[in-house]
This record gives sequence, structure tokens and C-alpha cells, in this order.
Amino acid sequence: MFGWTVKELFSAPQQLFASVSAVAGAFALVLFFDGVFAGESEQIVALIDRTDADVWVMQDGVGNMHMTTSFLADWKIDAVAGVEGVKKVTPILYLNAVIEAGGRNWFSFVVGLEPGDSRAGPWAMAAGAPLPGRGEAIVPDVFASDAGLAIGDPVRIAGRDFAVAGFSADTFSMANSITFVTLDDLADTISSVGTVSYLLVDAEPGVDAAALAARIMDEVEKVNALTREEFSARDYSIAVQMGLDIIWMMTLIGGALAVLLTGFIVYSHVTERERELAVMKALGVRDRAIYASLMVQALVIGLLAFALAVAVVSLAVPTTHALVPKISLAVTADSLWRTGVTAVLVSLVAAVVPVRRVLSVDPVSAFHQ
Repeated sequence: MFGWTVKELFSAPQQLFASVSAVAGAFALVLFFDGVFAGESEQIVALIDRTDADVWVMQDGVGNMHMTTSFLADWKIDAVAGVEGVKKVTPILYLNAVIEAGGRNWFSFVVGLEPGDSRAGPWAMAAGAPLPGRGEAIVPDVFASDAGLAIGDPVRIAGRDFAVAGFSADTFSMANSITFVTLDDLADTISSVGTVSYLLVDAEPGVDAAALAARIMDEVEKVNALTREEFSARDYSIAVQMGLDIIWMMTLIGGALAVLLTGFIVYSHVTERERELAVMKALGVRDRAIYASLMVQALVIGLLAFALAVAVVSLAVPTTHALVPKISLAVTADSLWRTGVTAVLVSLVAAVVPVRRVLSVDPVSAFHQ
């Protein structure tokens, strides 16, 4: 029976390749869109995760960073620093703004840094200075390339011109980008001298971040304090609701297409062998052996399609990064595992209905034609 299984599976190699390729295309679509979703999701909270502060302190009533505003009086920097368990406090000013340069406009998070303090600054540089000076800005390298910017060129932020001092890497996505200026420049630009947006708090060794956040809210008036993990999760949730849900929906559509296509191809593969299987039943081959053979064939089709999909996406990711750097892609192990399991389950389930039909066929019908 094993020999028949292999023979039937590869008896029409062109048809097998076409079937596997069609299913692989659907699974590759799922992996690609899932990769876009994962990549954009990571970029949404990149600043929060990269700064790796134990606790984020913000204005009372504010619970996220994406598309929101927070203002704290600068005296609260010392107040938070005086809380037991606090090792260091780093203030930043933050603004949602449109960057104008080279005839291009792009939405960006603008982060104001204390001079010389890299705590919340760029974590990777493509070129230029690692930190901005007065009147300077560090912009994402992808935006700079798109706008044709060079070091020293002007960019306009909230109605004020800044000179480009450097190009940061890994700070751009379709959902948002991150631009860095000095805290004083941003404060002058938005007329918020004497205030900051967020305080990045490092805890003393051995101090629990959640307990420290609760202590800060108890001792400093009108502030909210969240651990980095909680703040990141909240920001991610808000961002998804505001745009990434579209990519998620596209991923679901691709998944539905993969399920339907796999089901159709496996169903066709089995039903095409109905007459031959009836002959085998008439010759005494047990239903269990026929069932196992067809399920193995369906499983092989699904696994081959999944393997081809992984190969296609492995080539598509670096190609997309090179040709369309605006798109952030991150194919995760979880995505591969989830899609692989789906390929196996769909293939097996899709084979059940036609196999049951084949097994119910009267063997005598094989000799009627």
C-alpha cells in the first residue's frame, strides 16, 4: 500500500506541483501579512521597549503614548527622583507631528531629549551624529532616503526649521516614525517651557517595578505610573485599534483563502481516484489502509505547500526590505508554527469528506464502466 501511495502522489508531477504551488501561494500570503503585522506592531512600541525603563511616569489620566498628550511640571522630576527605590529619572518631551522635508510629509513621534543624554535617544544610527544639538534633528534613514535628505539639510517640525544632524536606523514604519530633537528646542517650539511629557524611571537593584509604580503614584500628586510592560501593552493595544487592525483583517482573509484552497485541492486529489480506489476495495484492500494512504497524500501536499511558502517568504522578506524599506517585516517563530499547524490540520480535515465518500462506494461500481 505504501508503494501505491507514493506512486499515486507523484504519478502526475506537473499536477502535483501546480496544486502545491497554489496552496503555497495562499500560505505565503498569510505569512507575509502576518509578518507585516508583527513588524509594524514591534515598531509601534519600539521607543518604549528600546529605552527599557522600569517605570514610565505620565500625566494623571494618561495611560499610553500613541496619539496622546502628556504634560508634567518639571518640579515633578525631583519629586519622583526622591521616591524610595528610584535610581534615576530621565525626562523627555513628546509630540505627535508631521515632518516636512524635500516635498514629502510624514507623521512622526518627535522626542525631545536632554542635551547629551542618550537614555531615550536613537538606539541605532545609519549616519551622522548620535544625538541632536540645539537646532538639530535626527530623522529616520528611510524617511531621509525617500525625501532625498543629506546631513545639514533642513526639515520642518511643527512650523520650525531644524538641520538634519543624523539618520537613525530602525525608527521608521508605515504606522509611525521617530524623530529626535533636544528637549529645549521642542519646548520652545510648542511653548511648553517648564514642562515635560514623560519620566523614564530606573529602579534600584532588587526593587519591584510594579511596587515602585504604585509608590510613585502615592507620593507624587496627579501622576500616573506604569511598568514598561504594562505601558507597552497599552500603547500596542491603542495602536492596533487605530490602524493595524486593517493588516490583521488582511491576514485573516489570506488565512481563509489558504483554508479554502487547500480544502478544494485535497478534495479534488482524492475524488479523482474514486474509481481506482473502488477497484482496490473490490480486490480486498481494507478501508483502514485506503484511509491511511489518502490521509498521508493529503498531509504530504499540505507540508510541501507549507515548505514552499516558507521558502518564498524567506526570499520575499529581504527583497521587500531592499525594494520597499517603508514596510516593516518580522516573520516570527510563532507565525511559522501557527501556519504550519494550520497547513497540517486543514489538509487532514479537507481529506476526511472525500475519503469517507470513497469508502462508502460499492466496489462493484468499479466494474460498471
